[in-house]
Amino acid sequence: MIKNDELMSMVDELPIDMKTQLVEKLLSSIHPHQKKIDDLWADEAEKRVKEIQNGVTKTIPGETVFNEIRDRFSK
Repeated sequence: MIKNDELMSMVDELPIDMKTQLVEKLLSSIHPHQKKIDDLWADEAEKRVKEIQNGVTKTIPGETVFNEIRDRFSK
């Protein structure tokens, strides 16, 4: 049986693409994908992109959003 320290050393030596695959595998084992929910999020994202493209929704630059948050919570 592999000890924790040995496993961590092995992981440290992996190339980045294998580490990424390992992270995805570990995360999915902890929180399995729920296809229905994933599909709903994909549909929502597509809807929002269309709203932006059609001018129905306007975007706000990230810098503006973060400045407003800082202003609101720095009081």
